[in-house]
Amino acid sequence: MQIRTEFPYETTHEDLYIPLPDGTELYARIWRPVTDEPVPALLEYLPYRLSDWTAPRDWQRHPWYAGHGYASVRVDVRGHGNSEGMPGDEYDATELADGVAVVHWLAQQEWCSGRVGMFGISWGGFNSLQIAALAPEPLKAVVTVCSADDRYDNDVHYMGGSVLGVDMHAWAATMLAFVCRPPDPADVGDDWKDMWLKRLEAVDPFIHTWLAHQTRDDYWKHGSVCEDYGAVKAPVLAVGGWHDPYRDTVLRLVEHLDPAKVRGLIGPWSHQYPDRGLPPGPAIGFLQETLRWWDQHLKDKDTGVMNEPLLRSWISGSHPPATVYETLPGRWVGDADWPSENVAPVAYALQGGPQTVRSPQQTGLDAGRFFPFGNAADLPPDQRDEDAKSVCFEFPVEEAPIEILGRPRVRLRIRMDVPRGQAIARLCDVAPDGASTLVTRGVLNLAARHGRDRSEDWPVGETEDVTFELNGIGHTFPPGHRIRLAVSSSYWPWIWPQAGSDGFTLDADGSLVELPVRRHTEDPAISFGEPEQSEPLGVVFPVTLDEERPERLVVRDVAKGEWRLEVDPRYGGTRVYPDGLEFTEDALETYTIREDDPLSAAARSDWKIRLHRPEMSWDVRIESRSETSADADDFITSNEVVCRDGDEIVFHRTWEKRIPRTAG
Repeated sequence: MQIRTEFPYETTHEDLYIPLPDGTELYARIWRPVTDEPVPALLEYLPYRLSDWTAPRDWQRHPWYAGHGYASVRVDVRGHGNSEGMPGDEYDATELADGVAVVHWLAQQEWCSGRVGMFGISWGGFNSLQIAALAPEPLKAVVTVCSADDRYDNDVHYMGGSVLGVDMHAWAATMLAFVCRPPDPADVGDDWKDMWLKRLEAVDPFIHTWLAHQTRDDYWKHGSVCEDYGAVKAPVLAVGGWHDPYRDTVLRLVEHLDPAKVRGLIGPWSHQYPDRGLPPGPAIGFLQETLRWWDQHLKDKDTGVMNEPLLRSWISGSHPPATVYETLPGRWVGDADWPSENVAPVAYALQGGPQTVRSPQQTGLDAGRFFPFGNAADLPPDQRDEDAKSVCFEFPVEEAPIEILGRPRVRLRIRMDVPRGQAIARLCDVAPDGASTLVTRGVLNLAARHGRDRSEDWPVGETEDVTFELNGIGHTFPPGHRIRLAVSSSYWPWIWPQAGSDGFTLDADGSLVELPVRRHTEDPAISFGEPEQSEPLGVVFPVTLDEERPERLVVRDVAKGEWRLEVDPRYGGTRVYPDGLEFTEDALETYTIREDDPLSAAARSDWKIRLHRPEMSWDVRIESRSETSADADDFITSNEVVCRDGDEIVFHRTWEKRIPRTAG
């Protein structure tokens, strides 16, 4: 990592409020080059608090852009951080309308050329795409990283029509804790407490809404760019990583957007900006790459970025299973179109006749983290234990390597003796010593086999063919290895078990896996600069003598047949900011299930957050507890929040709710 200290422009920054049409003001931090010439503006817009939570990341890139001649702007969404107003649901109409208003406000400033770009990762990448679909005239370019074009089937809520047990629950719990954090009196003054209490009264756990929409209805269509790709007029650079759950969006965007206005980039990365150097690497000079995009579309410079292949992809070499990789082997390839003429589907027929797939309910404990962030326990370990709980089919790789790029597909001929169930398919790379590395996976709620917008019981005792895709991947299977397709009927805690599910019979005759095989090409050299960033903010992480708990711990109660997974998401711990703010957060997620009972599944998240300014005698604490379980008829949620100002409890609320299981 190169830390850049000298730039073409000197820079300055200020915090201010941006007014909205309804009188609400959003808190913003703006870095600008010192120049008399108007410059384009770049906007990153999200709820994660520019004054503390994203501040270290913000200082890595916003000053860098300013030093290269852009006004780089970070804005907190309404009802979050120091912004005024009440919090709403994620990506709701108000959030998007506010974002459009901010784009117009920026374009109208005397220091702005009238051209605006938007960028962001995850939430900020989502709303960049969604605001681009609203087509505000000043918005001329977008860089969207680790984001999704489909809020139902490619976000944290549902996968293949099944409830994402691990992140439907955990992210709702995280956002409940996050939204309860107060404004900072160092920035907003004495009004902080009144703002906080009004905000707390408006809080409602997201999970209530998310579980109330178990099929792909109008709620999920809102904000899903896949509903109308043609609405996106601004050029889009779509970026993802093979270890990020949103990477399929990059493939869909380069397929459906105007090829004269889109480019895609997929590396080996986790859910992180590609310059941060977090595993797995290699990292790239991502800020330099985005500067080419901004200069091309906001300053009319021919940087050659539109001469790049439509899609640049990292194809990983074979690697042994591990929960973290500093750097993966592999190479960059370029495809001029997508679907690519270099990629052809190759079908592998399954062999072996009818077989019973009845996986223990704890199958999936070795799935790894849904959102890998580069931590030591994020990625899936050796899959042999999971494979043993599945029905497996193998295909030897003989004389030449098999390189795949895209989304594998399975067709399974299934008979089921109960009305509900789900099928999970995993593709693994099996080495000669038997080690099994997870390559990719896919899920289908069998009630969603005819469409994610409906739920149809399986005709008991009958046989049907079902087809579904696995997540996209770039991978090379070398000679001497085996390609393994593992099929299971459960995948906890990623997938919430179906009530009454009892597995299914899979008839190998008539079933197949179809791989997107890419012919080996001698690609023109694709290379990137070394990662560089601006000077870090200078956050200090105090040394603690407490022994850290494991990131992922699996506990088995043999007598009860119960399994418990404990997850520490490791979002940040304790840090001290240069302005004196002490920020501490601690979270623990717990998932339990009995191996023979799908109705025993339960998830719990506990959060503790403290914001402390010793010089102001300001000491605020938030504690939350979120629990989700289910019986045959309902999902059962329980949430509790306790907020303290010093020793005084200023807010305490509990929500208990039952939500009918209509499809999940």
